[in-house]
Amino acid sequence: MQHEEFPHELIADDTQAGAPEEIAQSLYGRILAMSVPEKIKLAMIGNREARALLIRDANRVVAEAVLTSPRLTLDEVASYAANRNLASDIIRAIAERKEFLKHYPIRLALVHNPKTPVPQALQLLETLREHDIKAVAKNRNIPSAVSQAAARA
Repeated sequence: MQHEEFPHELIADDTQAGAPEEIAQSLYGRILAMSVPEKIKLAMIGNREARALLIRDANRVVAEAVLTSPRLTLDEVASYAANRNLASDIIRAIAERKEFLKHYPIRLALVHNPKTPVPQALQLLETLREHDIKAVAKNRNIPSAVSQAAARA
């Protein structure tokens, strides 16, 4: 199924680890020029690079559309959960999806992310392994309530 309205490099899954910088810049420019409905559609059918750009979109609807993409992998979600520059609304949306929380690296990334809401981080803390809890207790970049709870555990 090929979509004529989107360039091939936005929807094709390449086996490369990442696009060269000049291609990434042109993809970013193309995505910036799109309307919100086009971005939402691209979030659903786009490749990994397109989703990585769209998850950081200023429009929350576009970013949340990435999280509902059928092509989204759990490894991508784990990288989004660990991204401290991502909007707190998107971190919260990841933390609220049970299908994402079944994946241990996602839970661990959310606990280490300072933008994860404290009540959700405390709940997730209880599901971590002992050595990861010790690492959380030493983490100075997260809310003190979370690191103190980890120290007590």
